[in-house]
Amino acid sequence: HLRTVGNKAVVSTQSTGDVEKMCAGLEAAEDRSVVVLHACAHNPTGIDPTKEDWKKIAALCQKKNFLVVLDLAYLGYASGDYDEDAWSIRYFASLGMEFFVSQSFAKIMGLYSERVGALHFVGATSEIAHKCLSQMKIIVRSIYSNPPSHGGRIASLLLNDKLMRTEWEDCLKQMHGRIRRARSYLHTALKMANVPGNWDHILSQNGMFSYTGLTKAQCEVLIEKHHIYLLKSGRISMCGITETNAKYVAHSIKDAIENAKEN
Repeated sequence: HLRTVGNKAVVSTQSTGDVEKMCAGLEAAEDRSVVVLHACAHNPTGIDPTKEDWKKIAALCQKKNFLVVLDLAYLGYASGDYDEDAWSIRYFASLGMEFFVSQSFAKIMGLYSERVGALHFVGATSEIAHKCLSQMKIIVRSIYSNPPSHGGRIASLLLNDKLMRTEWEDCLKQMHGRIRRARSYLHTALKMANVPGNWDHILSQNGMFSYTGLTKAQCEVLIEKHHIYLLKSGRISMCGITETNAKYVAHSIKDAIENAKEN
């Protein structure tokens, strides 16, 4: 019987990762628990484990006999290279572990309204994989039976047509570059505005989102006074940052830090 565990701490502050703390939380979980991990471009923090960190995490998952589910919504957005972003998945597979990969094509193929993706299972043997597939078909049958095929056909075409796949890979690199530039625009604007604090985590984090480190009260100032919309946890979408608005965002953050009334 498998048991699920709650969210475990992976953030020591609002902006930096703490893999040791994460591993301690996993160590405290019951054996054979179900553990969900983000393979790359972590949402909401933007904080990804290093390859050495992944090795520690994988060793612990093996030791505790966890069933790992790797959430993969942003393949290619962390580094611009989907092979590089898939490193953690391939490392788990190289260890002979059994695990699931829950993959979404919504962001990386621009198919938001189609809600298309794939559920992969890596089994120790072909027999186990086929048994798992049989059970998944039963679950699918009871939930939605036959999904719309339009999005799946688009994804299949992009992945199987050589020219289209090359163009798609180039689009991933472009989108990754766009997000990295957005991070650079904001980081530069924060420094130029002399905003209190160290903002290097804006550059070190990956993917579409960033944990800014702002408090709930500071976020409320940004939302209510400056109309900059982010979660009150401090998570902001980097895709909304442009070269044109980065200065405004930075000065608004400065105002929020200096004038927010903390409870």
